[in-house]
Amino acid sequence: MKFEGLKIGFAITGSHCTIHEIIQVMKRLMAEGAELTPIISYSVDNVDTRFGKAEEWKQQFREITHKELIHTIPEAEPIGPTKMFDCVVIAPCTGNTLAKLANGIIDTPVLMAAKSHLRNQRPVVLAISTNDGLGLNARNIGTLLITKNVYLVPFGQDNPVVKANSLVAHMNRVPETILMACEGKQIQPVLVDYRV
Repeated sequence: MKFEGLKIGFAITGSHCTIHEIIQVMKRLMAEGAELTPIISYSVDNVDTRFGKAEEWKQQFREITHKELIHTIPEAEPIGPTKMFDCVVIAPCTGNTLAKLANGIIDTPVLMAAKSHLRNQRPVVLAISTNDGLGLNARNIGTLLITKNVYLVPFGQDNPVVKANSLVAHMNRVPETILMACEGKQIQPVLVDYRV
């Protein structure tokens, strides 16, 4: 199995409309031998939306991974010192999270997980999902594209006519991006037609 023995911190942030896609990615990774530990943002931990209730999402994460959730900053801090993971994935990664990461703001469990993991020069994979990727967040995406040990899942405009600034990663490409990131390589091309 491709992911046998790979320990992955799988962080989920509040792009609630994308979480259903992430569930499928998590199941695939587990089926292919990965060991996943779910890490959730405060929004995922506490906010019910039209896309699902927080408690229901959390229960699914537990059932898929057979692990308890990391949902506080103190729980995420030991990730680096204990070298807990081979890779940390943030999927979906909201514009808020990527902006804070690009600017060194660490005020959520997900951001602490990424910062703590990066201290060991280990890969962090981002699967962006943001309505302002070609707006205010364009510079933050640029910063992260050139940040050592940060890798992006291929992404594109999901609705260029109605939401011209919106960018979303191809969530089904998270697994192959992880494999390449663990080899120190950025999957290419990173800019793709979202509808392909």
